[in-house]
Amino acid sequence: MRREPANRISGKGLTVWRIHGVFYTLMVLVPAIAASVLAYIFDGPVWIYIVSAAVPVLMGYLLIGLFPKIRWQRWRYEVRETEIELQHGLFIVKRTLVPMVRVQHVDTSQGPILRKYGLAGITVSTAATTHEIPALQMEEADDLRNRISGLARVAEDDV
Repeated sequence: MRREPANRISGKGLTVWRIHGVFYTLMVLVPAIAASVLAYIFDGPVWIYIVSAAVPVLMGYLLIGLFPKIRWQRWRYEVRETEIELQHGLFIVKRTLVPMVRVQHVDTSQGPILRKYGLAGITVSTAATTHEIPALQMEEADDLRNRISGLARVAEDDV
């Protein structure tokens, strides 16, 4: 059995995923507050208050505390001369090998939250699909993009 890929994504990626978790939790919190207010106005049953409190708390714990940590611990990647190996997953850990000869192009992307933390994601495109390595330091992302691009060109020349 192969060893797991050697490289991890940036620790700042954990912070970014937690910020995303805050946004998703807030999107659940607003309807929960609205349901509580309506239950109060219309003298609704007590279970509405309980559910309206429990769901955002549970979502916050999962999306801000637990899931980002597990996701960060499992995310690994390694770029070799002939392939890119990715490992990720929350409950089911998926390992993917992308042969260099299949790589068509490589992009870096950076949203506003990633930009604030100096991070970027890399997207590796093949004819069939795309694969992403999220939350790398910007310099590392640029270097990795250039390295993959160069290795893919060499692999294409060999075919």
